[in-house]
This record gives sequence, C-alpha cells and structure tokens, in this order.
Amino acid sequence: MSKPGYIKRRGSTVPFGYKLSEVDGWFAPVSNELDILFKYLTQLKNKKVSLRDASSLVEQESGRKISHVALKKYLEKPLWEVFPDHFQKNEDGSFIMGSNGKPRKKGGRPKGSKSSYTYSAEHRRKLELRKKKTKVQKAKKYLKDKERKLNKEEELLKKVTSESKEGKIVTEEELKETTPSVVESLSNAHVLFHPNEGPQTDFLAAGEKDVLYGGAAGGGKSFAMLVDPLRYCHKKAHRALILRRSMPELRELIDKSRELYPQAFPGSKFREVEKIWNFPSGAKIEFGFLERDADVYRYQGQSYSWIGFDEITHLPTEFSWNYLASRLRTTDSDIETYLRCTANPGGVGSHWVKKRYIDAAPINTSFKGNDGLTRKFIPAKLIDNPYLAKDGAYEVMLKSLPPTQRKQLLEGNWDVAEGAAFTELI
Repeated sequence: MSKPGYIKRRGSTVPFGYKLSEVDGWFAPVSNELDILFKYLTQLKNKKVSLRDASSLVEQESGRKISHVALKKYLEKPLWEVFPDHFQKNEDGSFIMGSNGKPRKKGGRPKGSKSSYTYSAEHRRKLELRKKKTKVQKAKKYLKDKERKLNKEEELLKKVTSESKEGKIVTEEELKETTPSVVESLSNAHVLFHPNEGPQTDFLAAGEKDVLYGGAAGGGKSFAMLVDPLRYCHKKAHRALILRRSMPELRELIDKSRELYPQAFPGSKFREVEKIWNFPSGAKIEFGFLERDADVYRYQGQSYSWIGFDEITHLPTEFSWNYLASRLRTTDSDIETYLRCTANPGGVGSHWVKKRYIDAAPINTSFKGNDGLTRKFIPAKLIDNPYLAKDGAYEVMLKSLPPTQRKQLLEGNWDVAEGAAFTELI
C-alpha cells in the first residue's frame, strides 16, 4: 500500500517534486519542491509569468531543473488534481467548492514560498537592479576608504622625506591607522624626537587644560616644554607662548629650539628681536619673560592657544599665571587650548604651586580646580631620562648637594623646607 502523497512509479525518470522511496514501486513527495511548483503554476494560470521564466525561477529556488514543456503539461490538468493537498476539503474528503464552481485553495502562503511569489517579471528585474546598485555602492565605499587610507600613508611618508607645511610630526593615532609596511619605513627613518616612556610621554599626551610636569631635576621637563607647543604648528591660527622668569633664563630654551624647530618644520624662521618663531603654516611660537607681576600686562589683549611656563616656582604668586589663563583662547575649533608648566621643588613660589597642583589630588590623577579648569600633576624623576641617568654622573652631582636641595632635586620631594632651598649655603 502507498502512503499519502506518494505516486506510482511508471518509469526510471523521477518526476519533479518527488524522490525514490522505501516503498517499492512508489515515489515519495518532496513537499518543498511541490510547494514551489504549485506557486509558479498558480502564477502561470494567472498569466503573471511566462513558461520559460517560471522554469528558470523554479530551478533557482529548488535547485532542481524542470523544463518549460513539463510545466505546460501540468497546466493541462486542473491544479486540484495535481495538488489536492493545497485545496480545502470536507470531512468526507470531497473538495469545498467556491462561488466559481471550482475547489477553494487553502489560505495563507504556501509552505517554503517567499513574499516575492506574486512579483511580476518586471518587478523582479527592478529588485535585481537594486541589488546590483547596492553592490556597486559598497564597492565605491570600499575604494573611497582605500583611497583615503593610501592618501594618509602618502602624507605620512612625505612628512619624513620632504619639506611640508604640516611639518615632520607623526602622532600615535597616525601610526595606528597606517599599514605595518609604512610603520617599518618610518622606523628606518631618522627620528628627530621620541618621548621617553613614562612621565614625559604622559605629559605630552595629557588632555587636561592645566598640567604641571614637576619634580626631580634632569627628568626631561624643559625639552618636553619645547616639543609640546608643536602639536598644532601645522594650523595657521595656532599661537604659543613659552615663558621663563627672566630673559637670560630663556637663552638655553631658545638655543634648543634653533636645533629642533627647523628640522620639525622645514622653512621655520626665528625673528631674533621679537623672539618669535614663524612656521610655514602661519603658526607662531613666542618666547617671553615675567620678571615682575606687572610684566603680564605686556600680553594684555593677546590671544594664545598654548601657554607654558618653564620653572613656574620662580613666580612668587599665582597672579601672573591666573592672568595669563585669561589670554588662552582661539578661533579655530580644531585647536585645543592648554596651560603647561614645569618645576622643581623649592623656590619662592613652591607653596602656591604645591597647593594648586600637588595637594589637590593624588599624583597622575585628573581633577577639577575651584576655577573649573581640569588639572593634573605628573611627577618627574631623573631615572625617567635615560640620556642623563645612564652613566650616573648627573646623579652623583645631585647627591653631592646639601640635604634639602638633594631631596628636592634628586628625589623630587615637595615637602621639605618649602621656600628655604638654600639655607645650607648661608
């Protein structure tokens, strides 16, 4: 006996929608294939698709071929005779007839069918074109991203191989975005400056508005003070101000800048009278001094996007530093404004510097001052500068100092004899 849906085997060819079964002499139905066949035979009956299109679509969905001739033979019979299970029946097995005198189809979408089963050939063509357009758009986006990345890599290589208004400063973000081969090329190039690991790197990467890099002598603070304002020297609106207590104290910083700046930004020019560096982009770095509190009024009406004071404990009060903070502004939204200072413990201003930066929060911790500015204190030690610490000669010199100076300059201790650094020499 046969099972429901099985058909008697009449030859060696297995009809579409059926497969060989365990029952000898019978083919077993493949429900998914029969549903697909029924779907497209219905569309053929309703003249929504051609025989050849239906044949192709059946093959696409089922993965099994059926010729348009075979489909035509199916059309010669009523669908309810070929697919009785797709029509409504009474309890006695007879068909439930509709108002047109034909058996009623079962409701709902045939099993295995998709929402596109009623689409016309024209609409399917539109859907196909839409898919192709999407692929083209994705390909364009890929090529655009690839071109942008290649341009960045080219600019990166130009920075270290030719003169450019952008200068020769390469950021960590740029290195992360480029390819390993470009990073390898840059590693073989002459590196003008690479920050020491630890506090010097932390200082140059700090995002707080007002940062003190202070502690022991020889930690690389002054050099970091020269490098940090270069971060925006490829921007025309950038203007930086580097200060010391007196003009003679500026001489060493200026001399170091003569070695560094023209190599970092080829074409940079120093105007000796005004003590100002002019960069190819139009950016400026100015050197100045504050021997008296009243000297800050020389900068009245000026605007700076970066202000730094080397050895800020030489200022007796914080009046000058607070006044200079009011000069911190820029018209370029891409430029972040910063206050940066360095110091060794001791000096006439040690008390207010310690209160402003060190006592307010743990070291290397960002905090907000009463004036609303974000701050951080980054301590420095001699060991942080491998170029000075390597042979130990500078350390021996610092150890030979009187106890108070030794603790301040070698250990970076802010708690010893504040304001009395030289009592041993009296």
